[in-house]
Amino acid sequence: MKTEALRTGDLSLNLTKLHLSDSGSYTCTVRGFSMGIKKELRVTGIKLQVKGQQLTLKPPVDTDQRSEVKLFMFLVPTERFPSWATALLVLLPVGLLVSGALLLHFRHYFMSVYQVKVDSGAESVQLPCKTTAHLPEDAKVEWRNRDDRKVHVYQNGSDQPEQQDRDYRGRTEMKRNLLKTGDLSLTLKYLTDRNSNIYTCTVYNREEHILMKKQVELQVRVCRVEVKEGEESVQLPFKTTSNLPEDATVKWRRYEPSYRRVHVYQNRSDRPEKQDQVYKDRTKMKKDLLKTGDLSLILKYPKETDAGRYWCAVYNQDKYILRAKTVKLKVRLQYEDTERRSVCP
Repeated sequence: MKTEALRTGDLSLNLTKLHLSDSGSYTCTVRGFSMGIKKELRVTGIKLQVKGQQLTLKPPVDTDQRSEVKLFMFLVPTERFPSWATALLVLLPVGLLVSGALLLHFRHYFMSVYQVKVDSGAESVQLPCKTTAHLPEDAKVEWRNRDDRKVHVYQNGSDQPEQQDRDYRGRTEMKRNLLKTGDLSLTLKYLTDRNSNIYTCTVYNREEHILMKKQVELQVRVCRVEVKEGEESVQLPFKTTSNLPEDATVKWRRYEPSYRRVHVYQNRSDRPEKQDQVYKDRTKMKKDLLKTGDLSLILKYPKETDAGRYWCAVYNQDKYILRAKTVKLKVRLQYEDTERRSVCP
């Protein structure tokens, strides 16, 4: 059969060195899984008849596909025309029939992308990728996002953190013995809406040929907070685990509609000299925040111009992200009487 038969849909069979004994009824069967359900497509009654100097193909008689199958008759001089070419011509309409039916039957399986949803600020999420196929011991597993940035690389029997994009370092993890178990799922830690993306898991052999590929779409839901202009304060919530290092740095920033440095906590104290003037004396964080894991920000006297997307990130000494969360703030005008609505996990 041709290489990449499933990708191209050409499932034609090339039968060489024909003999009279090759005459008979042939069946083409394709099996797969769609959304966890086993699917099977079968084309039966493909009759091959070899008659000395004449070759006949009879159409399938047991198929539920609404496709036309033409009857081909070939007068073939057995010595002057290669038998392999004869077989290829005979089985060509069969390949067209099966490929068309295959694409119709499995279109959701081949075109669908598995979706995962999680809240911004969540500790972690798993991007599933499993296979029952036998994988070689020297296979390479690579996770990339749709921007072609390397999220995680497993090669030569171990993780390769030096190959992954800096934004993902210290935030990804794969299981042990993954090539033996076939569980190539990726755990991604400390989610923000910036991590909403389509991630692709690809397995290569030693020659860099693709053995399998799977896509997962990650949707990170953003925490939304609403407040009326002129109120005394509003809280942008962020609570995480309490095992943060004492030398960690916490930064609150607004990155939409324009970039602003909102609040910085560093060296165990607030750093007002590092925030933008518009937020001077208007922000506050709680005491012992690294011990408690409560990184929420109090913003005083919210104004309409404060609306936007806020991002809080915790960094270690090497400037790698340890925790992160996005909060969308909406500030309503005084004359708006709509109820205050906040949606935050």
